[in-house]
Amino acid sequence: MTTIVLVRKNNEVVVAGDGQVSMGNTVVKSTASKVRKIEKRGVVAGFAGSTADALTLFERLEAKLEKHAGNLSRAAVELAKDWRTDKYLRRLEALMAVGDKSNSYIISGTGDVLEPEGDVIGIGSGGNYALAAGKVLMEGNMSAEEVAKKAIKVAADICVFTNENIKVENYIKGIKYAAAIMENFSKYRSYKQLVCLLKCYPFANRSRDVIKKVGQLNECRSLLSYLKQLKRV
Repeated sequence: MTTIVLVRKNNEVVVAGDGQVSMGNTVVKSTASKVRKIEKRGVVAGFAGSTADALTLFERLEAKLEKHAGNLSRAAVELAKDWRTDKYLRRLEALMAVGDKSNSYIISGTGDVLEPEGDVIGIGSGGNYALAAGKVLMEGNMSAEEVAKKAIKVAADICVFTNENIKVENYIKGIKYAAAIMENFSKYRSYKQLVCLLKCYPFANRSRDVIKKVGQLNECRSLLSYLKQLKRV
């Protein structure tokens, strides 16, 4: 029992989930993480249902993405096909919401791969509440992450199996990754760490120009100034 919401807005894809784990009518954990990110492929995913089953399926999705060179559509179809035909997988009870820079899908335990209309996906016990809230919030000026968090909070007020300990993973298309790096600048203590971080995102638009420019900057202050310029792009 959980609530997962995936939001796509302004070149940003965000998946958010609550942290509650229940056994029957008892809450056994309130800070679980039900969202994951595959950095190398720029894919984010959230899962509802049995935690062990969901993690098993996430690992298989990651393997399919590697096999099909990061093609999420192909990987999702192949995973759902395995889910439906494999005797072991057919016993797994979980639901996944996955997204990359271009597509968002719901992968169900019955072998379905659904690409919902609109830019919001909601799954889990509070999924419909989060979906309704997300669709309304998309009309405002909130960012994708703000929409996702607010939608989970709305669901938490209604669904007894959802709490407000929200975990978020996101994928930001384009050079706007600079903004995300800036927000976490204090975590990186050296110029080399920042350069390595930038090079971890080869899928970003203009990444070659960025890396070339970074190579010409030889100290943190210059790099920080450059990132501030990128943040305004």
